[in-house]
Amino acid sequence: MRYKLLLATNNEAKVREYRDLLRNLPFELVTSAELGINITVNEVGESLEENARLKAMASAAKSQLLALADDSGLEVDALGGEPGRLSARYAGEKASDRDRISYLLVRLAAVPWGRRSARFRCVIAIATPEGKVEFCSGECRGVITFEPRGEQGFGYDPIFYLPELGKTMAELPLEIKNQVSHRGQAARKVPQVLKRLGYDRTL
Repeated sequence: MRYKLLLATNNEAKVREYRDLLRNLPFELVTSAELGINITVNEVGESLEENARLKAMASAAKSQLLALADDSGLEVDALGGEPGRLSARYAGEKASDRDRISYLLVRLAAVPWGRRSARFRCVIAIATPEGKVEFCSGECRGVITFEPRGEQGFGYDPIFYLPELGKTMAELPLEIKNQVSHRGQAARKVPQVLKRLGYDRTL
C-alpha cells in the first residue's frame, strides 16, 4: 500500500507540474478536490516560508495525511524585491495572470534591459498530521522582458526570460521548465525532506 501525499493547492497548473516533478516518489499524489474536502487558508505570513507552513499544516490537520504546500514569489531587483510574497495579489485579490503581468510591466516601463534582473523563489513545506514541518527551497534567476512571450506555464512565466536558454519560462515545454525552474529545484529536495520526517521507509 502506498502512502498518500496531499498536494495542498487549488492551482491546476501547479498540480500538473508537481505530478510530473514528483512522479518517481512511492506516494499516491492527491488533491483536496479529489478527496472531497475543502481547505481554505489565509496567507497572512510575512514570508514565503510562513505561508507555505500555514498551508501545509492546515492541510495535513484537515486531511490527516502528509501534506505538501509551497509558496512562490517573483522578486524583481529594480523594485526592491517586489512583488515577492505578494506576487499572486500584486494587482489586486481578483486580478488575473494577465492583469498581474500588465501591472508589473507598467512598474518597470522606464527600467532598461540591463537593470531588469529578477529571480523566482519557491519554498516547499511538508507537514505531518502530527504537526511536524520540514522545508526545502529553490530559486531561478532571469530577466523581466518588455512584453509577454510564450503560451506555456502560468503566472509571470511569459515575462521571465532565461538568458542561458534564450526563452521565457512560458516558451519552454514542461519537461524543460521543470529542469530549470525554482519549483523544480525545490521539488528535487523533497526526498531528503521526507527522510527527515521519518518517511524514508517508503523511499
